Parts: sequence; C-alpha cells; structure tokens
Amino acid sequence: MAGTAAIPIVGKVAITGAAADEKIRIGFSQCTLNHPWRVAQTNVNKAYADTNLKDVELVITDGNNDSGKQVSDIENLIAQGPKVLIVSPLTADALTPIVRQAMEAGIPVVTLDRKVNTKVTCHIGALNLPIGAAAAALLAKKLGSKGAIIELQGTAGASATTDRNKGFVDELGKTPDLKIVATQNCDYTRDKAVKFMEDMVQRFGEGQIQAVYAHNDEMALGAIQVLEGAGRLKDVLVVGIDGQNNAIEAVAAGRLTATFVYPFCAPEGVEYAYRIAKGEKVPEVVLLESLAITSENAKDMIGKGI
Repeated sequence: MAGTAAIPIVGKVAITGAAADEKIRIGFSQCTLNHPWRVAQTNVNKAYADTNLKDVELVITDGNNDSGKQVSDIENLIAQGPKVLIVSPLTADALTPIVRQAMEAGIPVVTLDRKVNTKVTCHIGALNLPIGAAAAALLAKKLGSKGAIIELQGTAGASATTDRNKGFVDELGKTPDLKIVATQNCDYTRDKAVKFMEDMVQRFGEGQIQAVYAHNDEMALGAIQVLEGAGRLKDVLVVGIDGQNNAIEAVAAGRLTATFVYPFCAPEGVEYAYRIAKGEKVPEVVLLESLAITSENAKDMIGKGI
C-alpha cells in the first residue's frame, strides 16, 4: 500500500568529488517518510542535489511522524553547523521553538509545505485555504448545494490541516444545507482513514452520506476502498488533495470525484536553500501553483502526478 512506502535515504547523501570539508552542508529535516507525497518531496530534492549541486552535502533526517523526534533531529542538524536548514514541519507549535533557535543562531531556515509560528528565511508552498474553498465549491456544485459530508482531516496542529479545514468550512458557510456530519484527524494516512470510514458506513445508512472531503489523496483512496467494499461508492462523491498518480487514475476511472495538486516543493526546497547558502537574497515566500484535476482533465494528467 502506498501509505507504507519506505525510503532508503535517511542520513547523509553521498556526493563524490571534493572533500567533505569543502562542501556546503544543508540539513533537511523531513517530518515523516511514511507517505508517498513526503517520499516524493524528499527524493526529488535529493536527486536535484545529486545531479546539479556537486558542492553540497545534503543531510536528511526522518522525524517518523513524531514532533519530539523531529525537534531532536533538528538539534542534531544544528550541531553539525549547516549553512542552511530545510524543515518540513510536522506541526507548527511543536517545531516553532527549535526553528526560532536556529534562526537566532544565524542559520537560515527554509520551510516547505507547512509553516511554523516564527519568521523564517523563506517559506515554499501552495496556498491551502483556496484549495479547501475550491473543494467545497466543487461539492456544492455537484450536490446542488445540499448534502451530508464526512471530513477526513490531516494531522492536528499542522498548518496545512488548519487551512484545508478552514477554507472548506468557510466556503460551506455559503451553502447552509451542505453540512459536515462527522470529522476525524486521520494524520494523512490511509490506514487511519479506512478505520474511521468503516465506522462511518456503520453509523450512516445508505443515502445518509453524499460526500467525503479528504485532506489528502491517501485518505481519499482509503475512503474509496471502504465505500467500494460496502457497495456505496456510486452514491458518494470523494474529493482528495495532492495529485498522486493513483488518485489521478482514480479520477479518470470515475472512482474519485477530484483531486487538487499540491506541489511537493521540490526541487525548489534545495534549490532555494543553495541560493541562500551562496549569499543570494530570496523572497520570504515562494508560492507554488495548484491545479484541480477532475473528469475533464484527468486523462491528460495521468503519469504527471506523484
């Protein structure tokens, strides 16, 4: 299953050539590698460094979906004296103090995807609020502004989760007959989404659920799995976010209503970190574009996702 993908790159990325002490050391703290989107984010940044930045020593750590572990990882990276830190934070509150510590120590920080509650040198990501709003608008249009929705939220406290929920809920406020009847934090993982949805198909009978809004494709695919098993997918619209290849294929096949591409900030992460390390001034915020994938364009997008 995609949600259990492993990645054999934790630790130093070997780059041949000059001696290690001539390298520009860049630390990359990844919050977790238990998800294909995170694996893609890490692999593409690594591949870019391998191919294009021969004077870089990239040190990658895996927080294992644990804020405490990620804080410890960053402490260890700081101790290695990097020129720049790349951080893809698990949750904002837990990672804010250590990121602030790095900035105060004069180590520039680039955050990817999720934010922290302190100033960083550069943040790279797409806007999650509009994605959430677009998902709500799409469901309102398809459901005729009336229906019951289950929301599968990501990790509690993550900025992406907060914004994907808020954008969706705020837009739903325009259609009072379209309501969220159940919601759960499923940590962006398929297995937790499956367990929750199994409970939901028992709680809500046929015709009582019209849609599922999942904060990412892994959870959306988990919802589809349960709904198909219960013989109820034909009556329920499912929307995800990320733009995984298997989700795009599901849209093309008519199993998933839509997915919204969330760029995985690669190779922009290591690219901007390198520019900072070389003394260049970069924007404080780098916004990447999202794209809605529906039945209208899914066939053209197959193979172009994660």
